[in-house]
Amino acid sequence: MFEVREKPNQVERAMLIGFYFERREADNARDLLRELRELVDTLGIGVAGEQLVFVRDAHKAFHCGTGKKDELLNLAAELRCDCLIFDNGLSPMQQRAWEQEAKIAVIDREEVILDIFAMRAHTREARLQVELARMEYALPRMARMWGHLDRQGGGSGGGKGGGGASRGEGEKQIEVDRRLARDRIERAKAELVVVRRQRATQRKERERNPVPHASIVGYTNAGKSTLLNTLCGSDVLAKDMLFATLDPTTRRLQLPDGQPLLLTDTVGFVRNLPHRLVEAFKSTLEEAVLADFLIHVLDASSPCVHALAETTVKVLTELGAADKPTLTVLNKIDLVEHAETVSELHGAFPNAVSVSLKTGDGMVDLVHAINDMLVDRVGRIELRIPQARADVVHLLHRDGKILSEKYDGNDILISAVIPHPVRHRYETFVS
Repeated sequence: MFEVREKPNQVERAMLIGFYFERREADNARDLLRELRELVDTLGIGVAGEQLVFVRDAHKAFHCGTGKKDELLNLAAELRCDCLIFDNGLSPMQQRAWEQEAKIAVIDREEVILDIFAMRAHTREARLQVELARMEYALPRMARMWGHLDRQGGGSGGGKGGGGASRGEGEKQIEVDRRLARDRIERAKAELVVVRRQRATQRKERERNPVPHASIVGYTNAGKSTLLNTLCGSDVLAKDMLFATLDPTTRRLQLPDGQPLLLTDTVGFVRNLPHRLVEAFKSTLEEAVLADFLIHVLDASSPCVHALAETTVKVLTELGAADKPTLTVLNKIDLVEHAETVSELHGAFPNAVSVSLKTGDGMVDLVHAINDMLVDRVGRIELRIPQARADVVHLLHRDGKILSEKYDGNDILISAVIPHPVRHRYETFVS
């Protein structure tokens, strides 16, 4: 079994197994198994075979019955697999049972996602969050496999007879490893408190400057980072891979009406996202909770786009952000082959904006739609500011956009667009 220690680079051929327990869930189970293949591909593990198995009655030890279990193991042996990867969650007991029978590595969907997150984490906060989630996942799975390393306690017992009574066994290796794991968990939690405190301070600094803020959310690989790069001219990592972004990135966008907007790219969601990861990344995903509105990016070309949308809404609900004003973006519309599919998408998402971030189609409409999300937040103002008050002009550049500026004697006549929350700062100079 893969322990808390890093995985050895020996897993080359895996067989994917997905169990479903109701006939009506067959299509959904097939989609999830297809997604598991993408997740496994992201780890660089080759897939030798896939098995989708209907189980009428779930079994405690293996999910399926012993006959089906033996059939799957024989197939894995024929395919020379060195790993079984289950789309279903495995309890520690089930994982050990499969490994004892298969004599090869056995992991589940949650561990695959945890490993991808470990690959993608770059900032200190993301690395700490991933380490914490991995350790909490691994702790109950530490198998008793180091008996030969147990610390034996020899020597006499010190009794009256001096007779060599044993003090008993010392600390077992499994107990040492578990204690070390708990220590690491506590250290990670303590370090996260410090990092989150720093993030909260940065957030407060940003809130003092009342620039509106939008968070880009959506399923992994829907095009969120590409959208941020396209709108803001930034260079956030944007690749055709799952979970390319774990760390939130914020960039500034100038809207057509002159209003500035902060855009934050967030970690992508996935179906059956482990709850411990939602918990671990809550501080990162708080950007979505605190935003003025959300930009929900969907992959219009996906055959299960509705399920992907539901997944995002479900995670946002867990975060307490489901009621945020939301602008839906149907990306990759150029890959949708049939006109009736496009019509169906617009029927399902009536206020969505269709774009292709690859070709640039629909971007003008999207920018105007973003502008409309904030139409009630800004207003035009005419000001007469003494030239000696250059500090006010500097503040105006920060808070809004100056549309025109000309001089009249010792005064500067300025026409600007500013957010309503900061209008009081300039009331003294309204002309």
